[in-house]
Amino acid sequence: MEPENRISNKALTVWKISGLIGSAITWIISIAILTLTIFFKWTYWIVGILFIISIIQSYLSIYLMPSIKWKRWRYEVRNTDIDIQNGIFIIKRTLIPMIRVQHVETKQGPLLRKYELASVEISTAATMHVIPALDLAEADELRRYISRMASVEEEDV
Repeated sequence: MEPENRISNKALTVWKISGLIGSAITWIISIAILTLTIFFKWTYWIVGILFIISIIQSYLSIYLMPSIKWKRWRYEVRNTDIDIQNGIFIIKRTLIPMIRVQHVETKQGPLLRKYELASVEISTAATMHVIPALDLAEADELRRYISRMASVEEEDV
């Protein structure tokens, strides 16, 4: 049974804007190569391939990948563990025992802050796991809940 909770719908907007920024960089590089091609009289088929790649990359990063990513991202926090499911082509499920949680924090970049979202980072001894783009209040509540449950588990040992 897969985890029940989804991340915020606003994550789609944030991921599309991130894709747009990445695509803009790709287009700037493509235009720079076009300029070099004209200046140095290189063959134009290189530019054609580069523009086709830029169009495909733009479509994938702005439209397709954010919606697939959002549909796949799920999480559930229980008293004994945290269940995270994510992935685009390969679905990955991770169970984090509460007893292994060392600390939990929320993070916001400029885009997340603009849309009142935050990511929850869960650290264990070996790895760090992230639940991205939750509503700010939900992220804060989740951070407090995980922190409380992790400290209760540690006291029981």
